[in-house]
Amino acid sequence: MNTYTITFLPDHKTIEIEAGATLLEAQRRAGYIPDAPCGGRGKCGKCTVEIVDGAVPGRQKSCTFYIKSDLTVRLPDLTAKNQILAEGRSRTVDADPWLPEELKETSNVYLAAVDLGTTTIAAYLLDAKSGHNIAVSLCLNPQAPYGADVINRCEYALNGGEDILAECVRQSIDQLIQEMVQETGISREQIAGISLAGNSCMQHLFLHWPVNSLAAAPYLPHSKESVCGLASEYGIHIHSEGKIWVLPVIESFVGADTLACIMSAGLEKREKLTLMIDIGTNGELVLAKGGRLLTCSTAAGPALEGAKISCGMRGGTGAIDHVTLDENKNLAYSVIGGGEPKGICGSGLLDLTACLLKLGIIDESGFMEEDYKISDRVSLTKRDVREVQLAKAAIAAGINIMCDIWEINLEDIEDVLIAGAFGNYMNPASACAIGLLPREFLNKVSLIGNAAGEGAKLAVLNKQEFERSCQLASGVEFLELANRPEFQDTFVDELSFAQEV
Repeated sequence: MNTYTITFLPDHKTIEIEAGATLLEAQRRAGYIPDAPCGGRGKCGKCTVEIVDGAVPGRQKSCTFYIKSDLTVRLPDLTAKNQILAEGRSRTVDADPWLPEELKETSNVYLAAVDLGTTTIAAYLLDAKSGHNIAVSLCLNPQAPYGADVINRCEYALNGGEDILAECVRQSIDQLIQEMVQETGISREQIAGISLAGNSCMQHLFLHWPVNSLAAAPYLPHSKESVCGLASEYGIHIHSEGKIWVLPVIESFVGADTLACIMSAGLEKREKLTLMIDIGTNGELVLAKGGRLLTCSTAAGPALEGAKISCGMRGGTGAIDHVTLDENKNLAYSVIGGGEPKGICGSGLLDLTACLLKLGIIDESGFMEEDYKISDRVSLTKRDVREVQLAKAAIAAGINIMCDIWEINLEDIEDVLIAGAFGNYMNPASACAIGLLPREFLNKVSLIGNAAGEGAKLAVLNKQEFERSCQLASGVEFLELANRPEFQDTFVDELSFAQEV
């Protein structure tokens, strides 16, 4: 088979690749993480590149362009820095980790914790004796070019991509460990163990578990059990006897990341009626009071993370992150890193929708006469508005049905904890203005940051905390929204936008 040379600008990286491969595949093999939220199906256009030297010069979708000659390709700006949330609020525990025998009497011993997200990965290096966090390393999930959401990644795995998806994320975690040991000057052999918390799909892919039961009704995990094994068996290089502790999942699409959030927020100990929401591609909700925990997952989709939006992008350099109205009702916006905007991220999308509702440009049904141009390069389309409606309706329906199950009113909820990256940057007033959150929540919202990462830290710092996570997981009540006869009607009702708060 013929092979061809592909040169990527602006960094002049070259690879050899066989004829018939796509440019998207060439980018993946070259080590790039191209923006391809549709998973390479030719639907989103986010993977468009410029061919500057080759048989067909010009802008092309890299996922549908098949290589038949040598090419020089200019990629989108690769210098943009993405905002990846690392910090979170958590309770504290005494350090009492499991340690290999030869490290028990050693003073300089360390642990690692990983929050494995659909979009991003956060790794933490901890002092095993004091529990202090001494380094953090972050990256985009390298599985992203295979699909922005878990369904697309399950489909890719089922079509023979299990090895690729498992290997790329294991390599990324190992690389994050390497970055932290280089930063601190320690050796990998001083790291005694590592914990990992992710959503159900991410953990299945990491562990190389089959995902067929997750991808089709009734959407059951291959296993809900925790995993403890040698880290080296999963391509993670730490102490030769160092173990990896993978937290259990609660159910189908309520994973170990939600369990880690419960642990870090101490939800099982709260006497006040509390709702925790982690808003992402899936929206996980947990209602808590007096030791009782009820959880569900809603398919919010990736719109609030910038995917499926015409000018959407991740929260990084060049993204519009907030939009406001001045005293003359003119739009004003801020751009991460300053300069001209290249796109809009989830928090900016939320603000923009709220502002256009206030101006009457979008009505309560979601109707907008024409696409709205916010800058030379950034517009909001009618289809974008629809994606926002679908995302917010999924979250709002979940909240309402959980309240019905517990026979409580929205105003009865005393504390609302928002976890995760999107929630950390969103304006709660905008969320309430469009009905993503009920207006009753406006003055009750607290942002708790990367609670999943904080929970993963607890699990590796204290062996009793890991054991407690297993008990917690089995005691959480799970609500399968799809099985509720009222879900569809509630979802449809919530598609309309709320009145301005």
